[in-house]
Amino acid sequence: MTAVSERPAPSPERPNRGTRDLDRRPWRGAVREYDLVKELVYALVVVGLLTVGLAAVVGSPDDAPVTLQQWATTAPSDFVATATAELGGTSTTAQYGPPYNSTQGASQTLGPIDLQSLSGVRLPVDTAQDFVLGPLGTLPQPPAGLAAWNAASDKQRTDWTAAYSDALSKAPDGDPAKAAPGDYGPVPGLDSALLAMAQKGTLEGALDGGTLAGLDRTKTVLFLGDGTYFPGLADSQHLTGDQWGMMNETGNYPGQSWLWLFSFWYQIPPFNGLANADLVIVGIMVLLTLALMFLPFIPGLRSIPRLIPIHRLVWRDYYRRR
Repeated sequence: MTAVSERPAPSPERPNRGTRDLDRRPWRGAVREYDLVKELVYALVVVGLLTVGLAAVVGSPDDAPVTLQQWATTAPSDFVATATAELGGTSTTAQYGPPYNSTQGASQTLGPIDLQSLSGVRLPVDTAQDFVLGPLGTLPQPPAGLAAWNAASDKQRTDWTAAYSDALSKAPDGDPAKAAPGDYGPVPGLDSALLAMAQKGTLEGALDGGTLAGLDRTKTVLFLGDGTYFPGLADSQHLTGDQWGMMNETGNYPGQSWLWLFSFWYQIPPFNGLANADLVIVGIMVLLTLALMFLPFIPGLRSIPRLIPIHRLVWRDYYRRR
């Protein structure tokens, strides 16, 4: 498979100096054959060898995955506080809205536009059942508090979790052992059993479908994100949205620099203070992308290259001969 590669050459016909349509005229210069398939094969082989070689020498730029066991061992107080929020339905995931639940008013809207709700609840998540009660039920000897929790009314459960969350927030360092006595029902026992399960490394398997190498890690990631430990790691590596995190990589490695324009809007007012910033910025990027796609058809914009002929500087030798 061959193609023609063009090389600038003097034209036998010299157009008028005032002509500005050189790019529209048929090519009259020299041509030569060029094998595109051979170039593709060479590029794949060279890049492939470089990738494999550098991976063997340097390794992956990514940090090791954060696990629930690591979280429960390093920051047990945060783990217990998050588990309590999952039970009480007050965590970020519990109040996120579609596609995880139908929490009213949780989705981002722009006037009548509500993209988040279009698909509905596609991945239903009950944080109490999926993150706490369900995994505890897989234990050979489930904690006795499960029966008391299941037998209680919704109001009683809410009162228990609210009281225990308040006690944890007032305890020194959020330590459950230092929480003031109170009527917390089975909540402390459930949290303690879940903490022990996570520290042994068995909670992740229960959340990810019963295997340690589960392919669907949605629930594990959501549970991690509801606490402060995981977001704290992201903040320390400048990976959050207000730190240009969308275009950063873990460690001192270059990231996705082509995402600079998308990440840029999150850094400036008024977008960095909008509750629906995601939806607004997606809209801006859609409009900019459409403008780029249809640039040749938009009057005024399509004339910019002729009004500001930067291409003539790049190909100045060609235009000098023309």
